[in-house]
Amino acid sequence: MALESRYADDPDTAALFRRLVELPEGPGRERLRGEIICAWLPMAHRLAARYRGRGETLEDLRQVAAVGLVNAVDRYDPERTRAFASFAVPTITGEIKRHFRDRMWSVHVPRRVQDLRNVVRRATAELAAAGTQPSLARIAEHTGLTQVEVRQGSEALHGFSALSIDAEASVGGSGVLLCDSLGTVEGAYDLVLDREAARPGLRNLAEREKRVLYLRFFAGMTQSAIAAELGVSQMHVSRLISESCRRIREDAAREPARRKTTRGTARPRPV
Repeated sequence: MALESRYADDPDTAALFRRLVELPEGPGRERLRGEIICAWLPMAHRLAARYRGRGETLEDLRQVAAVGLVNAVDRYDPERTRAFASFAVPTITGEIKRHFRDRMWSVHVPRRVQDLRNVVRRATAELAAAGTQPSLARIAEHTGLTQVEVRQGSEALHGFSALSIDAEASVGGSGVLLCDSLGTVEGAYDLVLDREAARPGLRNLAEREKRVLYLRFFAGMTQSAIAAELGVSQMHVSRLISESCRRIREDAAREPARRKTTRGTARPRPV
């Protein structure tokens, strides 16, 4: 059975489409095109109503559906597709789905999860209409999905928009906002981590190299001043600093792997 005979708002516009194909560009063709669009607009509005309650107003949904209808009318070829409805319905619904995907989701949700969300919503409505409690297990059995997939789809049901950081963190009326729980950058923590990472490399340096680094980075002396104090050239001080820093970096990079190896090695028990 063709889609055109399934709904009461499917007008018979086959003759109008045949005339539209034959007419050249001009006012007459535009009037006929507008007549066809107006005839099918109730169907577009009906399709738009299916997507109510998903974070978009019905008026905006109708406008999106109307755009899909116009695209369907302009692209329809009566010689290739017998019924206009069979071409228009997927074109209009596709336009609405693109609207949700591209403009309504404030966080990126994979297409697969969006599809799971639609399956879960439909199954929940069907089970509820049949008087069955739509539990996780029942939805999985009804749809053939795994419970993990059902859970992903259920979580995506409320994923059209991100929760504001100014919202309360709990429903207990505590007044604590989500932004109050966000951490901040603590420079002191990073400094501690950097010092601990550099400690093994510093321990392996010669006393002369340690003194050069101390004078440069802790005493704030220039390379020329360090060279004068040690009785060497400024070029030699520069090489000492570069070589010492390189060895410290290499030791710091090796230290995590060394700790992992040591942690995984069993110590012999004393006899």
